[in-house]
Amino acid sequence: MTSIAHLRQEYSKEELSENSVSHDPMQQFGWWFEEALKGEINEPNAFALGTATPDGSPSVRIVLLKGFDEQGFVFYSNYESRKGQELKLNPRAAMTFFWHALERQVRVEGIVEMVSTVESDAYYVSRPAGSRLGAWASPQSSNITKEDLEKRLKQITEQYGENIPPRPPFWGGYRIKPHKIEFWQGRPSRLHDRIVYTLINNKWHLSRIAP
Repeated sequence: MTSIAHLRQEYSKEELSENSVSHDPMQQFGWWFEEALKGEINEPNAFALGTATPDGSPSVRIVLLKGFDEQGFVFYSNYESRKGQELKLNPRAAMTFFWHALERQVRVEGIVEMVSTVESDAYYVSRPAGSRLGAWASPQSSNITKEDLEKRLKQITEQYGENIPPRPPFWGGYRIKPHKIEFWQGRPSRLHDRIVYTLINNKWHLSRIAP
């Protein structure tokens, strides 16, 4: 068996410099995201979301980005899930995208807020029927048997039939409003390029940090 300690890969595809990036980190993210889409990366919108309890106990899971603009990054969840409860009590989060084929990471830290009901409603009705019903059926993060989950889904399906169920009041969107965004480009000898944007007095400041 190969020793984990000896697993290595050199990164050398691209470089990242202060002169090549946008002064706006959200624009820079948009450029990189488009390259990830063109690179046919599997689920380029998947990211690791880190939340924490008020006393600092962390948890991380993979979720899907469903929108981004100058205001921040949007994802959706059950408000009563573990992440929902942690965000309610400690509305701060970190997120990391890793696009291995491009040898890139994007790391984000920020404050979290719920998106508007209008925005949540619009996204909910755009989901496939099964996903809309699943949002009602699943008491996310609660203990449940597979049989009970299937029973709940059957009941919800029978209740609404061919009709589109309304958005559950316990389900909707969150927006991470960033105050720090790091763009990481893999480089040889682990001397990776790391360009960081920090929001200070509503203005983005750019710097390079050591790998």
